[in-house]
Amino acid sequence: MTDPEGTQLFHRSMPFSERLGVEVMEHGPALVRSRLKWDESLCTLGGALHGGALMALADSTGAVCAFLNLPEGGQGTTTVESKTNFLRAVRSGYAVASSRPLHAGRKFVVVETEIHDDDGKLVAKVTQTQAVL
Repeated sequence: MTDPEGTQLFHRSMPFSERLGVEVMEHGPALVRSRLKWDESLCTLGGALHGGALMALADSTGAVCAFLNLPEGGQGTTTVESKTNFLRAVRSGYAVASSRPLHAGRKFVVVETEIHDDDGKLVAKVTQTQAVL
């Protein structure tokens, strides 16, 4: 169910993702999937996963997707823009992020990430632009 090589890539390149407990389910240029387990320490007072935790999950997943779609000579990426629409709360189980490239250019990679709950319901939709370094 998890992808140890992908999880190691996330944790090595983004130590914050390890601190959050992000696990990678699969990673490749066309799709990167990761998940974050609900934990009370990551929640608001109402027991919902904090929006910042969900955004960090989406940003990390999108960043790896962008990295896997770098043009020749690209060394890395950095987020220059991110827009999130939150649609529902995650109060148990996992938040699962799926990132796909929308555009892989010479200077920017645009990635779309959807976050779903354990029931497959859409929790958030994120569009981010990563600058090529």
